[in-house]
Amino acid sequence: MSYTALYRKFRPAVFDDVKGQDHIITTLQNQIRANRIGHAYLFCGTRGTGKTTVAKIFAKAVNCEHPVEGSPCGECAMCRSIAAGTSMNVIEIDAASNNGVDSIREIREEVTYRPTEGRYKVYIIDEVHMLSIGAFNALLKTLEEPPEYVIFILATTEIHKIPVTILSRCQHYDFKRISIETITGRMKELMDTEKVEVEDRALTYIAKAADGSMRDALSLLDQCIAFYLGQRLTYDNVLEVLGAVDTDVFSRLLRKILQRDVAGVLDIVEDLVMMGRELTQLASDFTWYLRNLLLLKTSDNIEDVLDVSTENMAQLKEEAQMIETDMLFRYIRIFSELSGQLKYSTQKRVMLEVALIKMCVPAMETDQDSVLDRIRAVEEKQEELARGLENGTAQKVVYVNGSQAWDGESGTYGSSADGARGYGTAKKELPTAIPEDIQEVVKNFRSIADEASGMIRGYLKKARLSLGGDNRLLIVLPDSLGASVVGREDHIQELTGLIEQRIGKKVEIDVRCVEEGRHFEDTFVDIEQKINMEITVED
Repeated sequence: MSYTALYRKFRPAVFDDVKGQDHIITTLQNQIRANRIGHAYLFCGTRGTGKTTVAKIFAKAVNCEHPVEGSPCGECAMCRSIAAGTSMNVIEIDAASNNGVDSIREIREEVTYRPTEGRYKVYIIDEVHMLSIGAFNALLKTLEEPPEYVIFILATTEIHKIPVTILSRCQHYDFKRISIETITGRMKELMDTEKVEVEDRALTYIAKAADGSMRDALSLLDQCIAFYLGQRLTYDNVLEVLGAVDTDVFSRLLRKILQRDVAGVLDIVEDLVMMGRELTQLASDFTWYLRNLLLLKTSDNIEDVLDVSTENMAQLKEEAQMIETDMLFRYIRIFSELSGQLKYSTQKRVMLEVALIKMCVPAMETDQDSVLDRIRAVEEKQEELARGLENGTAQKVVYVNGSQAWDGESGTYGSSADGARGYGTAKKELPTAIPEDIQEVVKNFRSIADEASGMIRGYLKKARLSLGGDNRLLIVLPDSLGASVVGREDHIQELTGLIEQRIGKKVEIDVRCVEEGRHFEDTFVDIEQKINMEITVED
């Protein structure tokens, strides 16, 4: 005999076997016991929640010769014939392939004949939303006033496509998604019956992946058992078969993101791709992981709600202390958008990598919810520089980052309007004597600038010169963009080299910019103008 899939082999035969739909089962059993059976029912809900199964059990129950508390006995001739699919009293119609007016007309003709055995003729129309408008109209009258021996059961996953005129003629029952606990419990029962050894964690993950569908859960379980036939089915086995990712990987991925380690994040993605993991499922599972973190961070006593092991709970609690709530909101938004994009993308890996880089580099985004993360990134850089200064490892590096800058020598912060180093915005008093080395550079600065590389030569044409309080030459740019380009460490070294070649001495230089809304003269003294005036007088 050929193998029978688990979901078919263990399809519920009586109401007590149906899991997760107690509100519907109780109502139907009460109707049968009280003989208050309706003429038309509409069962709606997501796939695999038991709509067709309950319809068949109901059809057996209303025709059963010896019903037990509103449920079919399963032993009488009617129960056996309906279960075998040979009964003329139960007619199943697939509306997806029989959606025309002619199919409904055949039903209207058939209902005029009484059942040859049993009490009721039961018509089960599956995926009824696929019927055409004409077919719905043809069904209306029969559905409203069928003979007393006819019951219609309509099943659909898309109730919004059913005309209101049909809805108003039926008793409406919503089948809920089945909980993870209920699905897991049912699978444990079946595995005990089948004598298959399975880890509890494996069953829980399958139940979560089924998304509320008992049929999907049993199909996935069947697939995993077949791959590891004769072996104990472990959590890792299930992850491998389904192309899923362990939560330990999510933990490593999140920690790399929090460290803003782009290279480390991309290495993890490379490993997952080489292992053949499904990237769409990865995005969905990582979003769920972030959701768990958010619940843990924003709610008290949430451990019972989160379906995770003790080890994973300890890990989540540790990570909840490492991340801010606004960051979690931003990460969840990015991955929720990514999940929708991956469904239709031909470059899934690229889309995933871009989303992860966005999380590591908040400056890539201009959304309002990324502002706090951008500020936090700047603060982390400042703290890193401050620690380097305390440890004696800070270098004299020029930073222009759009907000604040750290002066490794003076140990102060200043606005980027002051350039790469923070010396404040107050106007500097010019010393009575300008050092001869600085004078020599100022006299030759324009010709020195013409020798600079093409990238900075254009910016230097707009630069003005001033003097720092510690006898540094200040190159002042009119905007922060120019300051960020000229202030790059390699460009500073290039200018220092050109000056050394021209005057034979090494002069220390800094790059700054004029604060937005202010003028050069408000903050700096133009030593180029002063030196040129002195030269004119001497002449």
